[in-house]
Amino acid sequence: MATATKRDIAIKTSDGVARAGLFRTSEKARSGVILYMDAFGPRAALDRMAERLAGEGYAVLVPDLFYRSGAYGPFDAKTAFVVEKTRAELRALIGATTQEMTARDTGAFLDALAAEGVTGPVGTVGYCMGGSRALNAAAAHPARIVAAASFHGGNLAGDAADSPHRQASRIKARVYVGTAGVDGSFPPEQSAILAESLRTAGVDHILENYVGMGHGWCVSDHGVYDAAGAERHWKRLTTFFAETLA
Repeated sequence: MATATKRDIAIKTSDGVARAGLFRTSEKARSGVILYMDAFGPRAALDRMAERLAGEGYAVLVPDLFYRSGAYGPFDAKTAFVVEKTRAELRALIGATTQEMTARDTGAFLDALAAEGVTGPVGTVGYCMGGSRALNAAAAHPARIVAAASFHGGNLAGDAADSPHRQASRIKARVYVGTAGVDGSFPPEQSAILAESLRTAGVDHILENYVGMGHGWCVSDHGVYDAAGAERHWKRLTTFFAETLA
């Protein structure tokens, strides 16, 4: 597998300028992936994930979704939600960055990929809070996003008006959802609602339960990271994108 390189870019949005990392092994990569971060923001652990995905032949964009809030962090993924100060900071950042904002920003992210020569199909993948945003991005841009994946995403079928299951009728992409076996933010009843919503809307989808995995198991700097479970996720994700972004 070729080694990916990272280039820092700035993306102008309707609300300001979002910094992002662009990862690729070759300028010839024509298919793209937008990787939606978890709550701890862009950092080395996500860079490594983007590098690995870019090694499959994609141009991978990792945008900072919290750019409207200015400088923040860095956060320790193992302790940030345990320590009162950083927990409050994270909740404020998440609360200040709505699903609608990210869906709107995605138009600028897609334009940035196109400006970099990504003229082929584009997929999305998100982790934790990014999981719902990856699905909502597909709903907001059905003509431009052909595949959307979520891993340990929370509140995918919750009560909020912007819950992804409510957008199912707008999704034209194929969908893959990998759920943590133990995850209070996405309990079994939500999984059932999401599956029914996607099926009713005629969305080509897979929901897979990773038994024994905790919320955050895919990302190496999380306290619940599981190496075997993460490798299983990589196998599923790379197969999913190989089938949809070729």
